[in-house]
Amino acid sequence: MARSSLAGSRIRERRVMLGLRQAELARRAGISASYLNLIEHNRRRIGGKLLLDIAQVLGVEAALLSEGAEAALTGTLREAAADGALAAAEVEAVDEFAGRFPGWAQLLSTQHGRIGQLEQSVEALTDRLAHDPHLAASLHEVLSTVTAIHASSSILVDTKELEPEWRDRFHRNIHEDSARLAEGAQRLVDELDAGQARDATVNSPQEEVDAFLDAAGHAFPDLERGAAPDAVIAAANLTSVSAQGLARDRLGRMAADVAALPMARLVEALRGLRSEDRADPVRLAAALGLGVALVMRRLVSLPREVTDDLLPAAPGLVIADASGTFLYRRDLPGFPLPRFGAACPLWPLFTALQRPMYPVRARVQMAGRSDGVFDAYAIAEADGAAPGWDEPILRTHMLLWPAEGAGEGANTPVRGVGVTCRICPREDCAARREPSIMARGA
Repeated sequence: MARSSLAGSRIRERRVMLGLRQAELARRAGISASYLNLIEHNRRRIGGKLLLDIAQVLGVEAALLSEGAEAALTGTLREAAADGALAAAEVEAVDEFAGRFPGWAQLLSTQHGRIGQLEQSVEALTDRLAHDPHLAASLHEVLSTVTAIHASSSILVDTKELEPEWRDRFHRNIHEDSARLAEGAQRLVDELDAGQARDATVNSPQEEVDAFLDAAGHAFPDLERGAAPDAVIAAANLTSVSAQGLARDRLGRMAADVAALPMARLVEALRGLRSEDRADPVRLAAALGLGVALVMRRLVSLPREVTDDLLPAAPGLVIADASGTFLYRRDLPGFPLPRFGAACPLWPLFTALQRPMYPVRARVQMAGRSDGVFDAYAIAEADGAAPGWDEPILRTHMLLWPAEGAGEGANTPVRGVGVTCRICPREDCAARREPSIMARGA
């Protein structure tokens, strides 16, 4: 098979290395999952804008996907040298090494990809084991049941003379607790399995709503046309009452945002700005005469065709309350968000809480295998007031763009950040709360 026809295989390899589902890559690239499947199996040729879109989602140059195997191989070897931070690696001779020893080069490349997948699995499992309330509840139930069985068994063993009625009662308790233990252990296994297959199974109402928003691309044309949130929820596949309540709150806020800033007005304002200013929510808010947080929320609700036409990329967004708990999230490739527990305290998201109503801008570099660089805009604004108190309830927003698509140039200072301390490999961090299991030499 010609090298030019192997782009699909290289797309699949890069997607698997990043831990992206095929359906997720297809959604971000604007094609169907079945068509992407044909591409990845080299049954459809790819090029032009579609290749550029997929390369952008995967965070690589389009040439690495379309050129020969040697280009992709040497690119991976350079990534391995950078991730290993080994000064002794002769990066300038990587082309010669791949040409003279292709077998060894392919082995190193494969091992590098495998290490990346294992690190992602460790990060996800560590996050779940430390903070997942559903997993903790299942584990607590198992331990409580084991304790109850042990207590009943101890009484039977230690009490030599026990009336038959009481002995039968303890036997019955052990039998019932054993059945409960089996059920609890199965639930615990299911929780762990769900963590491994998180894309196929949601474990909480919050995750169910997140999956619902992701599937819609965080854009709801019916809301833009004035439909009621309940009508949108009725057409959604939300199984739990709690998830429906959360979705109703999210969509209710989106409907209020639509009323405050209609899509047509937002698009008109974007067209009126210079292309390099459109990614700046502060300048866009000033042009509209509206709040920065409102503009951030509306930017992530733009349909894909508008984003492709007017913006450098599709942005990510995180909204949290003053405790740091995530209330809303739209992921951005290369900037992972913790599913449970506290995020990195160095994020501009939290810096904004120190001075409410004042926007914060920072260029950040995410620690990890990709070391992606992003432009972050953050602001904390009031969202009502606590009953009986004068202090406002704050909501902090952080809008994220890939740095190559926004910002003011390469001379902008870069702030190093992580995901969360437990799985952050960044060393010598003054804000670290606990040791990292991902640090080199740990």
